[in-house]
Amino acid sequence: MLKTPFTRQQRLLSELDYKYVFDQAWKSTDRYLTVIARPNTCSFARLGLAIAKKRVKLAVARNRIKRLSRESFRLHQSCLAGLDCVVLARNGVAQANNQALLHSLAKHWLKLSRRCKKS
Repeated sequence: MLKTPFTRQQRLLSELDYKYVFDQAWKSTDRYLTVIARPNTCSFARLGLAIAKKRVKLAVARNRIKRLSRESFRLHQSCLAGLDCVVLARNGVAQANNQALLHSLAKHWLKLSRRCKKS
C-alpha cells in the first residue's frame, strides 16, 4: 500500500474553517469520540482536532489521541474526499487502548463517507 503523507493542506487551520464545519455538520458519536463532518469545496479531505484538556487531562494522552486520529485519517482519506472532519474527545477516551480508538475512528469515517455520498 502506498503511503501518502498528511500535509498542511489537509488540515483545518483557521477559526473560520472550524466554524464552517460546526455550523451545519453531520455527526457520528460513540463511547470514545464524536466526529463531525461537512462537505467542502476541495477534491480532498481535511481534518481538524479538538481534543480538550477538560476531557483528557494528560498531555501525553491528548497527543496519543491526536496521533492516532491523524494516522487513521491518512489511511481513510480516499473515502473521505470532499469532506472537512473534526474529531472531538469524549469522557473516558484516555482509558481506551489504541486498537479500540482506531476501530472507533474507522467506523466514524465509513459512516460519514456513506452519509455524504447519499446527499
